[in-house]
Amino acid sequence: MSEWKLRRFWKAAAVEADAEGYRIVLDGRPVRTPAKAPLVVPSAAFAEEIRAEWEAQGDEIQPLTMPATRAANAAIDRVAPQQAEVAQMLASYGDADLTCYRAGTPAELAERQAAAWDPLLDWAHDRYGARLIPVQGVMHAPQAPGALGRLAAPLHAMTAFELTAAHDLISLSGSLVIGLAATEELHPPERLWDLSRIDEDWQAELWGADEEAQALSDERRDAFLNAARFFHMVAKKT
Repeated sequence: MSEWKLRRFWKAAAVEADAEGYRIVLDGRPVRTPAKAPLVVPSAAFAEEIRAEWEAQGDEIQPLTMPATRAANAAIDRVAPQQAEVAQMLASYGDADLTCYRAGTPAELAERQAAAWDPLLDWAHDRYGARLIPVQGVMHAPQAPGALGRLAAPLHAMTAFELTAAHDLISLSGSLVIGLAATEELHPPERLWDLSRIDEDWQAELWGADEEAQALSDERRDAFLNAARFFHMVAKKT
């Protein structure tokens, strides 16, 4: 049995502004999320990104080519109804942050980790007053509750759209610190992604790159960079 596919049914996609924000319309009809909520986003730039995705579709709709649309759907349908819970789930990454788990040997890997991650931990301390302590090995070592609370605060202050983008920044990198650094534009997102890949790059240097693993890494990198772009498109301006 062939899989049913949604076919293009519109001629033109456009953006309309109203009191709620910016909505995407197809031949004048508003787009809705999978949960049937109006697809309304907080910025013109993000709305234009979504409009362009719909405009670029061929005869058959390809959801995997529509990351902005999928992010907006997630923000409206999944994150907004449980925003505090999502923020707290992301905050929990700080208690097992990638940047805190270091190799004892070989010395060269330990040095690379320290050179890449110590400045990030120093930044988190300077920016949020949160000092995370690095340890050797992979056994969980709890961090101070006060530091974790201070790192959680910016997540709880985010909108549902910001939090949706932050989710990918944090979960894809495995680091609350790196995710927050991306939201604050501490470094370009490409560099922050590279800083999250110290261990993987070391293994590739030792044993050679695995084609399948590299393809997955490239896919995750693209998602991380998209999330960084989307965050700054929807970020509150204060």
